[in-house]
Amino acid sequence: MTIDVVSTQPIEGQKPGTSGLRKKTRIFMEPHYLENFVQSIFNAIGGAEGKTFVIGGDGRYFNAEAIQTILKMAAANGAVKAIVGQNGLLSTPSASHLIRLNKTDGGLILSASHNPGGIDEDFGLKFNIQNGGPAPESVTDAMLEQTKTLQSYKTLSAPDIVLGQIGKQTLGAMEIEIVDPVSDYTALMKSLFDFDKIRAMFASGFTMRFDAMHAVTGPYAKAILEGELGAPDGTVINGVPLEDFGGGHPDPNPVWAKTLMDLMMSDASPDFGAASDGDGDRNMVVARGTYVTPSDSLAVLAANAHLAPGYKTGLKGVARSMPTSAASDRVAARLGIGSYETPTGWKFFGNLLDAGKVTICGEESAGTGSDHVREKDGLWAILLWLNILAEREMSASEILNDHWETYGRDYYSRHDFEAVPADAANELMSDLRAKLPGLAGQTFAGQTVKHADEFSYHDPVDQSVSHNQGIRIVFAGDARAVFRLSGTGTEGATLRLYLEQYAPQGTDHAKDTQEALRSVRDAAQEISGLKERLGRDAPNVMT
Repeated sequence: MTIDVVSTQPIEGQKPGTSGLRKKTRIFMEPHYLENFVQSIFNAIGGAEGKTFVIGGDGRYFNAEAIQTILKMAAANGAVKAIVGQNGLLSTPSASHLIRLNKTDGGLILSASHNPGGIDEDFGLKFNIQNGGPAPESVTDAMLEQTKTLQSYKTLSAPDIVLGQIGKQTLGAMEIEIVDPVSDYTALMKSLFDFDKIRAMFASGFTMRFDAMHAVTGPYAKAILEGELGAPDGTVINGVPLEDFGGGHPDPNPVWAKTLMDLMMSDASPDFGAASDGDGDRNMVVARGTYVTPSDSLAVLAANAHLAPGYKTGLKGVARSMPTSAASDRVAARLGIGSYETPTGWKFFGNLLDAGKVTICGEESAGTGSDHVREKDGLWAILLWLNILAEREMSASEILNDHWETYGRDYYSRHDFEAVPADAANELMSDLRAKLPGLAGQTFAGQTVKHADEFSYHDPVDQSVSHNQGIRIVFAGDARAVFRLSGTGTEGATLRLYLEQYAPQGTDHAKDTQEALRSVRDAAQEISGLKERLGRDAPNVMT
């Protein structure tokens, strides 16, 4: 085996975002592209010499091949050990747990999250730091600079590792430990939740359907739900991870998980429905006949978390991303604990979690988690729901309605306008930004603007400031519209419009969501000129 130093040209200099670098799979497969980015990661963290890394991904197309490349480069760069999920599989929350459990120097996680997979679809790679969470901006900025100037990378000329064989192997001077991707994560879940209570609920006839969407959570859900908890065979559907996710879009929302939604809205509905995404960090919850928004789910979990053994002493605080509804703020206020509003991106929660300021965090984009790891965790959220259902002996719909009666209801929806021309989307945001100072006091579609601004976040832990995190328009009467450009797509731009209308306790909480939000939507579209600028009459996805 020899270490090769390969001369190369810098890649395009794109800054990795919150979810790492995402591109079309064929781009990552181009000569030197993956290698350049991996070397840039190693250089940005002070090198790999003497370090240990966790490596794994969601099993999408090119996952295994990319891991072989990363292992050879880690060995050539002087790493002493790599912990790898069997067959290259690790859910993102499981990888975060392994980083923390083994006190490694970080981890390389291969995924494009909820984006489609396949040779003509999407691929991604991100680096998580020692706390198990996504790299902060200081590290991703350093990666960006490396990609602009990189002249060579190191790799090892050696045969591929056998990824399917649990146990220890060597690659040059580096030890590789192939681990069961599920076992350590299962042990963590058993420490947090009352498995006996949940098992008894299933034994009593409780029914559930979990759609793993042919993504990485299939093996985890089979082992925990059908194995540890005794749910009947067939509770987990689409449970075998596939390179192209079965040709589907592994995004757990009512559009892409339509089969599950149709079942839950039918007369044949089980008691509870759930789904998770490509890399296992997102979740969808569906009560019988009712879709539970991620914002409501976060609030319900925060209000009831003390019912699970891992949270019986209560919560230190609750954090949400700015576009997420204020439902969890109302819970925090009643509990007398801190509530925090951060930019979108799980790395912003990391400081709050590490500082002990919060216990539970959530995003409207179907991500919920706690201080057990430093990533959002889809299956964790489902297990906490199950623990609450077992303790309260109520249906999910009854718990949701009781929550609204107690706290009021935040009607909420996100409208995604995908693959729009980037120039048009940027111009819309720029013009809207220029209008902000004069909007207060004006009325649009019956909604009077109370306040409008562009969200900036002042981190209470490290005092850092993050600007330009989304445009907020707050209306009188507890209504709000938020505009934000998303960086999770690989084609064009995605403009997200978030709509919110609060209905206090004692009012009608049974309205159709889109009808309850109609005037807020019309006001937001009138202010922004969205239809005319984007040429779209309706969003691609409405959740």
